Amino acid sequence: MPSNYVEIPGSHRESPKDLAPIAAVHAATAAEPIEISVYLKDRGTDDLLKQGAMSGAEAAAATMAAASRDVSNRRAVDYADDFTAIAEFATETGLAIVKQDPARRLIKLSGPIDKIEAAFRTKLHYYNDGQQGFRARSGSLSAPAFVADRVEAVLGLDTRPIAKPKLTHHIDPHATVGHLPNEIAKLYGFPRTAGMGASQCIAIIELGGGFRDSDNRKAFNAMDLMTPRITAISVSGGQNQPGRDLDADGEVALDIQVAGGAAPGASLAVYFAPNTVQGFVDAITRAVHDQQNRPSVISISWGSAERKWTGQGLAAMTTALKDAALLNVTVLAAAGDDLATDGLSDGRAHTDFPASSPFVIGCGGTVIDTNNGSITGEAVWNRNGKGTGGGISDRFELPGYQSAAGIPKSVNDRKVRRGVPDIAGDADPLSGFSVVVGGIGGTIGGTSAVAPLFAGLFALVNEACDKPAGFALPLLYGSAAAFRPVVQGNNKHGGIGYDAGPGWNACTGLGVPDGNKLLAVFKQAAGGPVSAAV
Repeated sequence: MPSNYVEIPGSHRESPKDLAPIAAVHAATAAEPIEISVYLKDRGTDDLLKQGAMSGAEAAAATMAAASRDVSNRRAVDYADDFTAIAEFATETGLAIVKQDPARRLIKLSGPIDKIEAAFRTKLHYYNDGQQGFRARSGSLSAPAFVADRVEAVLGLDTRPIAKPKLTHHIDPHATVGHLPNEIAKLYGFPRTAGMGASQCIAIIELGGGFRDSDNRKAFNAMDLMTPRITAISVSGGQNQPGRDLDADGEVALDIQVAGGAAPGASLAVYFAPNTVQGFVDAITRAVHDQQNRPSVISISWGSAERKWTGQGLAAMTTALKDAALLNVTVLAAAGDDLATDGLSDGRAHTDFPASSPFVIGCGGTVIDTNNGSITGEAVWNRNGKGTGGGISDRFELPGYQSAAGIPKSVNDRKVRRGVPDIAGDADPLSGFSVVVGGIGGTIGGTSAVAPLFAGLFALVNEACDKPAGFALPLLYGSAAAFRPVVQGNNKHGGIGYDAGPGWNACTGLGVPDGNKLLAVFKQAAGGPVSAAV
């Protein structure tokens, strides 16, 4: 057994709150193998966040240069010593190497519980929260210094759920009549491009649920559209399994039908992974580096408060999202449906992750009033204890592209850091999206509708510009004229939160994008430098 063990930074976890362990995993199933994901530390020198004064065109060129390299071959060389070290550790501790993926900086190991516990000096126990069973640990993981120095995260030992779908007002045929997804796209001025996204693939991340072909046919027929090509992709054991979790099924239906309604020509790749930190990170890295489907946009409608993430989980996800930026993939994520506290009751405001990542376009929520195919009014979504998330991150510093945005001080500690969201759109169930789940048509809202809606918009932009928008945030923050500010309302819960107002605000960010104006911004950037500093 290797000696000279040290703690793996960021691996500390608390025991599940208010739950007693059922049994030690080792005692119950000592011979049962488990598979873990070991992510290597990012050794890149790229720093997109300090490019605050870079024009949109220059930022696109920088990310395109990174994307043009053969990432897998380059990293196979750059990380060769790291992979060798992990392989030696696996051999010495009796673990098997399941997979090595240099592009993702990922090595998957497998072994029986007792050997896994011994290798990382931890103990695993079974728990059940009344809804599901899971493995969990407490304390920190350890490894020999020559391993710990190379590792960013060891994921898969603890399988407690990490995220919730950001949808509200589950499918209800008696709800207020909503809008078809392609109708909402028209309300926001989405452009009509030659192929309506035909050259693009939108990745959709799902941590549960599944879709039925019959639901999608019915939904797209209602929109008078052809059903797009939809590919289900299994990640780390996740499967397209409709019928087991109605909320998760509603999320999957919402994501597919909204993204497809907004960009009806685009193909959709749906990545199904377990609802664990390992599953979440594996799904993102799989989508970012998918050489078969090659998505140019990723939509994420799952997340949780930053406080719930371990340091290593947050780091691994952040590096995966940084890879997306470097490889010219635009990522959008729902900012949450539980107002500024993000569903926690500790008297503090919380932003939702991964929407709070500086590499992600965080998507907040509004409520719209319409008449004769036009929006007549729009305010912050905040109704009956549910509403848009947003605020100031506790974990991420202020990125360069937000340096001139007037980000306010956090209500927690009066510090200025990364502000969330970046953009916003219709999310209130009372003005929500008509979808089909389990053969039933109804209305669903939530910021989880906003992420796929604007993922569709970016697919249209990519097609029209004949190049990916990629890491779009610097350009967005230099293009205020492409947004309509939402100045009415707040996202306060129990008095904790933020008010809307002119300019950027912690409820709706820059505001609601006008699709055609946004396309004009990216077309200008594609043809030459953008004058506005970002």
